[in-house]
Amino acid sequence: MLRFLIVLCLSGVILQAQDGAGVPERVPYTNTRSADGFDMPVGKPDAEGYYRSRGLIVGRHLGDDWNGNGMGNSDLGAPVYSTAHGLVVYARNARMGWGNTVIIRHVFWEGFRWNYVDSLYAHLHQVFVREGQQVRRGQCVGSIGTNFGMYTAHLHFEIRKNLRIGINQGSYRKDLGNYHRPYDFILGHRKVSGGNRPVKVPKDTFRLQAQSVDEMRPGRIPAPREKPTPKRGDFKVNRYSSPLR
Repeated sequence: MLRFLIVLCLSGVILQAQDGAGVPERVPYTNTRSADGFDMPVGKPDAEGYYRSRGLIVGRHLGDDWNGNGMGNSDLGAPVYSTAHGLVVYARNARMGWGNTVIIRHVFWEGFRWNYVDSLYAHLHQVFVREGQQVRRGQCVGSIGTNFGMYTAHLHFEIRKNLRIGINQGSYRKDLGNYHRPYDFILGHRKVSGGNRPVKVPKDTFRLQAQSVDEMRPGRIPAPREKPTPKRGDFKVNRYSSPLR
């Protein structure tokens, strides 16, 4: 019987994930492609040319900050990639400390069930996807930015267990009950079984959304307000610190 259920779940039938953690009740579902593995979001697939300047700190910093090896603004405009197959559920200028932000929802097979996670890509210079778009692992979804000059160029990257959070981070516990350690999660899920299957994923799970000045529209990519200028002593800006692959 168990073998039959496993075969059924991994078949081509569109199925709804079984892990309800972090999913509000009575939300609509749509189709997406299950993940076949997870890669690093920069220097794909192994973060070649990048280093983690900061990792997850419970209660304070809930993701990884990725910087180019040249430091400073050397990685300004460099490509940011989707960590896995999934559905874009947020692609806007969230303002505040976020700036241009993309959130992608993923489904993967583990522990004899389908599981959900959201990956977040923040402080982007440009956004190359729109909400509702299907993306594949390694697809370029944006470029590294500075949140309109607020920070030195880097990517802030998170992987969330709780699908309610969106950009409303302050309303939820800043702990490992709601977040994965992104680097460790990816290392443990470079390849996963059950990939490339049509599955159901919940939509409209964020309780609150940021008011956006530059909301995404079909065929329109919001332009940065201004291109940050490196300060004296910074390395020369190199648009791509690692080649597109």
